[in-house]
Amino acid sequence: MAIIGRPNVGKSTLVNRLCKSREAIVHDQPGVTRDRTYQDGFWGDREFKVVDTGGLVFDDDSEFLPEIREQANLALAEASVALVIVDGQQGLTAADESIAEWLRSQPCQSVLAVNKCESPDQGLAMAAEFWRLGLGEPHPISAIHGAGTGDLLDRVISLLPPKGFEEEEQEVIQLAIVGRPNVGKSSLLNAICGEPRAIVSPIRGTTRDTIDTRIKRDRYDWKLIDTAGIRRRRSVNYGPEFFGINRTFKAIERSDVCVLVIDALEGVTEQDQRLAGRIEADGRACVVVVNKWDAVEKDSYTMQIMEKELRAKLYFLDWAKMLFTSAITGQRVESIFALAEVAVEQHRRRVSTSVVNEVLKEALSWRSPPTSRGGRQGRLYYATQVASGPPSFTLFVNDPKLFGDTYRRYLERQLREGLGFDGTPLKLFWRGKQQRDAERELARQKDSLS
Repeated sequence: MAIIGRPNVGKSTLVNRLCKSREAIVHDQPGVTRDRTYQDGFWGDREFKVVDTGGLVFDDDSEFLPEIREQANLALAEASVALVIVDGQQGLTAADESIAEWLRSQPCQSVLAVNKCESPDQGLAMAAEFWRLGLGEPHPISAIHGAGTGDLLDRVISLLPPKGFEEEEQEVIQLAIVGRPNVGKSSLLNAICGEPRAIVSPIRGTTRDTIDTRIKRDRYDWKLIDTAGIRRRRSVNYGPEFFGINRTFKAIERSDVCVLVIDALEGVTEQDQRLAGRIEADGRACVVVVNKWDAVEKDSYTMQIMEKELRAKLYFLDWAKMLFTSAITGQRVESIFALAEVAVEQHRRRVSTSVVNEVLKEALSWRSPPTSRGGRQGRLYYATQVASGPPSFTLFVNDPKLFGDTYRRYLERQLREGLGFDGTPLKLFWRGKQQRDAERELARQKDSLS
């Protein structure tokens, strides 16, 4: 079902209510929602997609309004039911009549919901005025409190196509497209989808919601998550942009792989470095995409030189593959999936303990652990992989304090060279002999008490 209505009538609030979520950004100002966003809803034994759209205005072509109308048209083109939302407290407006006239020329069926009817006694009286729209029976509801939404869903369900066979559940890889504002994230999403899936504008902060899109490539189903551009914290005011950035951070956390988009013309900025650090800290697989490659003057050596310069500033993502693309021309856009697939597979990979220790034995033969000023030398007994996603290893040593950062980075490099793990961070945990003895003593005490 596509949620349709003029600005600030409570469409996103109703979407969150129907889908039992807080994904859609809700704020007390018009025009918060711009792109069309999808969520899963259910009622009784039926499951369905709910498409939130921006507020429709037909007599104004100012900032984003034509693009919002285009997104609403695309939502209706694939919807079975249009759920039209009006404001019962404000009453019938000329904008509501314009939307009703437009909907009568659309192929899908419509259901009319009169929002903000919190009073059961006055709700029917408030809704009666909207019979004049000619969209059928107006249903009084309260998106905030949930009043009337059950009867509304009963009506919507009756208009949906008959329940068909359930498709076999496919594994879905979640790919988050992240980066600063105006680096081309939404353009990249549109280039992949082959349609205007997200509004593209040179104005910073155009994308606010996280936009989920399901597509299939090769062996996998992918959920592409376009996110809001992240600016410096001091530049962000409380409001839609603040909420959008919070959803971006949540998108990184729930993703399997992140595509970090860099502007080829501006290079790596401090904010890019912070985002890269966030991806590494969250343990996500990553592909670095350098966009706007078509706008760079280049010769046969430009790519190698630029990659070296970019990696010098993104040194903590030296394990991530780098790809030079153009969302405008489509150059190498499809190659993102091949690199992302490898990164996800490596992110989930497990290696046997015997193979891990063979690699570390070779590393120790080339470079022994450091010795402290007091003459104590670090000793590595053995190591094992304890988790995947990201790959995590526990190294058992005599004393972790004897292994400085330089030697720890050396062992991580040796693990990568010996085992692979391209496109994913590694986590190393160091356990000393005293720590192990303390854990054994604690376990012994628990056994004796039991």
